[in-house]
Amino acid sequence: MALWRFADFSPPSPPPPPLPSGGVDVTPDSPPPVYRPMSDFDFQSLNLALNQEWIELDLFHYGLARFSPDEFLDAGLGPEYQFLIEYMADQEVGHAEMITNILYPYGAKPCEYQYPFNTVREFFDFCQKLTRWGESGVYGFLPHLDSRASAELLINSITTEARQQMAFRQLEGLFPMAVWFIAGIPQAWAWTLLSPYLVHCPPGNPYIKWQIFPYLNVTNNPTAIRNDSKAAVSTNVSAISYPGYQVNFQWDNPGKNVSYDLKYQTSSTAGPPKYALWVSQLNATYTPLYNIDTDNNYASAYQPGGRVFGDNTAPTFNDTMFVALTDDNPYVTPYNLSLVNPHVVAGPAIYQAG
Repeated sequence: MALWRFADFSPPSPPPPPLPSGGVDVTPDSPPPVYRPMSDFDFQSLNLALNQEWIELDLFHYGLARFSPDEFLDAGLGPEYQFLIEYMADQEVGHAEMITNILYPYGAKPCEYQYPFNTVREFFDFCQKLTRWGESGVYGFLPHLDSRASAELLINSITTEARQQMAFRQLEGLFPMAVWFIAGIPQAWAWTLLSPYLVHCPPGNPYIKWQIFPYLNVTNNPTAIRNDSKAAVSTNVSAISYPGYQVNFQWDNPGKNVSYDLKYQTSSTAGPPKYALWVSQLNATYTPLYNIDTDNNYASAYQPGGRVFGDNTAPTFNDTMFVALTDDNPYVTPYNLSLVNPHVVAGPAIYQAG
């Protein structure tokens, strides 16, 4: 008995539609990606990011080692939550390895650090602040890198850090994500925030070239730390400050030797302070300073109000955000925020609005 085979008369698949015009390195004849710094700007940005990854790795391990299981339980955290923190430390191993490979053989090694907390709740509060400026610091330089291939890998890691920041807010008992957009900040802002916590680094670590501004302290910063707070997936409290709240500032003079092994010096090219610059979501908002005392480096400002896209949208100033003091109010946007740096008198500081 013969077996019949039928010819395939189905029409051939149509060719794919042509790619939209534009884009970079998206065609078959594009050069292969090179995961290396293409400029000193790239190297110094990645070097700063690597130092951030190392401190996060150390911090998560340090907190787990310092506090007892009973202290974690008092904050509502059983063994499963403690394992989450350990896993986040493991993620930092991968992040540090990835950036080290890009910078090879010139990547920074881990340093010795100091931390400003004494309780489990204070540990979580510092973690959610540190991961905020770590996340925002990368967002600030990503679109400006010459090495687009390296930028892709940083995107892959920083999206994980964004989840860490939200998780630490939950572990602290805060509303997990009280904004619509996460602001980016310049490298000098991220380095200013990171620099006080590095005590000693290996002599071979590359020098970090970004500016460190005089340190700024918000002396009445709203606090999210409560002795009765417990870890929670979400809460019904999304703001702990309010528009019109008087915020008091104290700042250092420039020229102070700071950071690891006192190798760095704070600097500013600005004149006397006139404004508080609030950076949150898509906005950079100036409010005038008052009660200015330049002999004692003291001033006040009111927390601004406003909403992201007008009435009936999200409050602009919420969550874990940034504030700096400036001598002028130049117009800047999320893409060119670093243009304000010549006008920064002090800061930034983390402002805990929600």
